[in-house]
Amino acid sequence: MTTTVPAGTFSMADDLTVTRVGYGAMQLAGPHVFGPPADRAGAVAVLREVVELGITHIDTSDYYGPHVTNQIIAEALHPYPESLRIVTKVGALRDAEGGWPPALAPGQLRQAVHDNLRNLKLDALDVVNLRVGGFDAPTAGSIAAPFTVLAQLQQDGLIKHLGISTVTAEQVAEAQTIAPVVSVQNRYNIAHREDDALIDSLAAQQIAYVPYFPLGGFTPLQSDTLAAVAARLQATPYAVALAWLLQRSPNILLIPGTSSVAHLRANVEGAGMQLSAADLAELDGIGS
Repeated sequence: MTTTVPAGTFSMADDLTVTRVGYGAMQLAGPHVFGPPADRAGAVAVLREVVELGITHIDTSDYYGPHVTNQIIAEALHPYPESLRIVTKVGALRDAEGGWPPALAPGQLRQAVHDNLRNLKLDALDVVNLRVGGFDAPTAGSIAAPFTVLAQLQQDGLIKHLGISTVTAEQVAEAQTIAPVVSVQNRYNIAHREDDALIDSLAAQQIAYVPYFPLGGFTPLQSDTLAAVAARLQATPYAVALAWLLQRSPNILLIPGTSSVAHLRANVEGAGMQLSAADLAELDGIGS
């Protein structure tokens, strides 16, 4: 076991420094991110291993479950280590059928913030991401109204920092006219590179970019090139894909999720792999 998380840290703000390798808690809920997990003790064990490994960035949402994941986080880790930062998101709900309908009305956003506070047992949330857009791609249009609601809650002291998720570059710029943005969370991985220009722009502004579905999500990454590079390096394709993300830009933060302690350790170990310039050039061709 290592207590040195690979790739170091990233400072989103003076009071917000996290390990670049984080942990995404979505898989701690039941099947399809709905209901309780089959092994709650196992979920608690994973979270405690996250802290033991030295990871200081946990990504979650109160609509995972709903409520279940945040309650498990609090059960496992509260009172939280001083270095730990919990990032959550609002802007959606879970319906009775397990769907993900948007929830961007002012009352819904305020309720979501209070639900996160209650279930995480916090007085203020480190970062709240406003989740807009579709399931895995942005939707054009203004996000000023819902983002203003979160900015008001930040002024009230319930939120320390704000981020946005599933957005365009234009929506990032719009949000920045309302309040500072410390992170952007969009779909991005070695095969889906639509945000290349946005990542570079955010890096110049010291804004974190946090890719969800870093390993392909519900449709795992499949690439002959990725498999060939991994075989040459005697590594798994997933380890290579995570390492590529960390070397893509210094502002990229990883939040791969798992409900397995062994898989968590493998993710951390794999992310520390150093890819050569030749490896990177070969892998860059996947998304071109």
